[in-house]
Amino acid sequence: MTTLTDAPAATAAQTVRLVRRRVSRRHRLVLAAVILLWLLLFGARTLLGDFTITIPDFFRILFGADIPPATFILMQSKLPAAVVGTLAGLAFGSSGAVFQTMLRNPLASPDVIGVTLGSSAAAVFSSVILGWGSAGMSIAALVGGLVVAAAVQFFSGEHGSATGRMILVGIGIAAALQAVIQWVLLKANIYQAQDAMVWLTGSLNAMPWSGAARIGITVAILLPLTCAISRSLQALEMGDDTAQALGVRASRSRLTLMGVVVLMTAVATSVCGPIAFIGLLSGPIARRLNGGRPSILLAAAVGACIVVGGDYLASYGIPGTPLPVGVVTGLAGAPVLLVLLIGSRRIVKDG
Repeated sequence: MTTLTDAPAATAAQTVRLVRRRVSRRHRLVLAAVILLWLLLFGARTLLGDFTITIPDFFRILFGADIPPATFILMQSKLPAAVVGTLAGLAFGSSGAVFQTMLRNPLASPDVIGVTLGSSAAAVFSSVILGWGSAGMSIAALVGGLVVAAAVQFFSGEHGSATGRMILVGIGIAAALQAVIQWVLLKANIYQAQDAMVWLTGSLNAMPWSGAARIGITVAILLPLTCAISRSLQALEMGDDTAQALGVRASRSRLTLMGVVVLMTAVATSVCGPIAFIGLLSGPIARRLNGGRPSILLAAAVGACIVVGGDYLASYGIPGTPLPVGVVTGLAGAPVLLVLLIGSRRIVKDG
């Protein structure tokens, strides 16, 4: 029998359940819409362009039919670019959302903090100076990203990871790494320098299936792991003291999340280069679509849409002049970065 005292509590619990259902429903609908958008962009990237492939021919080729020259164009050019673009978008988008939520700053993304540039500098150094192949570049990119992440964490101080200090430290380290990359390019011959410059811009052109397999295995393992351990992100977003009060070990959770997303970012960077601003764009867009709430999976899907759509524009936006996808994402990300900088300045001034 419910008493008068229990009635307000029951009403409050019912209201909370109703709000949670609405939030969950909105998240599912938005995620489904973004996935549908990705399917459309994926289809446009693989079927349309300078050589059109029909949907029946697409499935016939996938099941082993040989239709010259459609088979070669689809399997060696269009489909690898779309697959790697999707996987890279998932990696960069989820990593950016983790950094932004964990550090409570929309400017916190792997490329802004310098993690992506650390992977790039190590990969270019290993390729040009040491003469390593793709496997060696992947290892070097992984080590470079982890070293930069550890350096940023160390120089930020004990509580720097929860403030803007980490971003400032990352920008400083990124400037030094940019100088290292320039030195390596000066040491390279003209052909090595040209290839390195295209890779550093972020490109999906002539993407081998071995690279797709490498990034595919990484994303298949680490993205679900990131979503599983990111339950502590909401506590970290409220600050270290609140997280500790809720039973979350802030430092341990932050280091674990950072290690996982740096691994994913480094492998993606080693395959297709540091595609600019994907992490910076995906997190705020996903949060806005989700009603102001962070979502790692939604940010990953948004990242996949940005990379695949950007690669289509880069390839066919200017007839006869295909561009690296990093050019398009860089042009899109630069004004967003300025807006976020202005917004952060207003928050600091008002606070």
